Amino acid sequence: MDTTAVLLKGPRDLAVDTLALTAPGAADLVVQVTHSGISTGTEKLFWSGEMPPFPGMGYPLVPGYEAAGEVMEAGPLTGFKPGDRVFVPGANCYEGAFGLFGGASRLLVSDSERVTRIDAGMGPEGALLALAATARHAMAGMNKAVPDLIVGHGVLGRLLARLTIAAGAPAPTVWEIDPARRTGAQGYEVVDPQSDPRRDYTSIYDASGQGALLNDLVGRIAKGGEIVLAGFYSAPLSFAFPPAFMKEARFRVAAEWTREDLAATRALVECGALSLAGLITHTRAAADARAAYEQAFTDGDCLKMILDWEH
Repeated sequence: MDTTAVLLKGPRDLAVDTLALTAPGAADLVVQVTHSGISTGTEKLFWSGEMPPFPGMGYPLVPGYEAAGEVMEAGPLTGFKPGDRVFVPGANCYEGAFGLFGGASRLLVSDSERVTRIDAGMGPEGALLALAATARHAMAGMNKAVPDLIVGHGVLGRLLARLTIAAGAPAPTVWEIDPARRTGAQGYEVVDPQSDPRRDYTSIYDASGQGALLNDLVGRIAKGGEIVLAGFYSAPLSFAFPPAFMKEARFRVAAEWTREDLAATRALVECGALSLAGLITHTRAAADARAAYEQAFTDGDCLKMILDWEH
């Protein structure tokens, strides 16, 4: 069985190609993808060649860990049936290509344990479920506080803000240096950092991925405050020790989402507590993947790019 897929052969060397799929087993699903998202964090680093050594990485690779589609074939041990609408966080099912991500493909084969049922009405927004679960994982659990300041009003920053409000917590402040990205707030305020005088934040979530901001953020927390690194950072992080010492600053790294996060996020979306509306700003046909990836990574007006595999 073959598929059309996005293939990253090396830095900035991306094309749509034909790849052979591994044969599905009794616990596997064959999924026909309708929409896949382009990550401006980790995927951008692979595209640019700036990704630090990472387990399972290498070229050529099929990118994409945000895919929504329909089950075409279901093994007898899966509990799924053809026609089920699902979210797939990537797949490692290609002959001759790494599947560290593997979701940017017309067809894919996945272990059913990795797949999550979603409402058929979600459409392209179904591909955003992993990003929403990432935001939820950063916030939920023991010894975690919701943010009162979020740095960056990209998709992750917006999801963190929406989840904070969905949790019934006070609306956070969001920093954004790009005036064009200060729009789209739902129940919270987005400001230029230079206009914010506060220096008593108890929980700052950095969704910008800009490690150089650490010293500035330390200066903005209350004593004993926490800085959560919710982005992905390609360069080593550093900060001046004396100010952090005086503040008794705490630093926390937000890790990858879990199945529990995915299930909880899906429930929030389905009950209407969390909206994924307004996060997708650009959609292009999968055949135009080369231009779509370039635009996603270089166009500041592109908040979230979705590849359409249906049309």
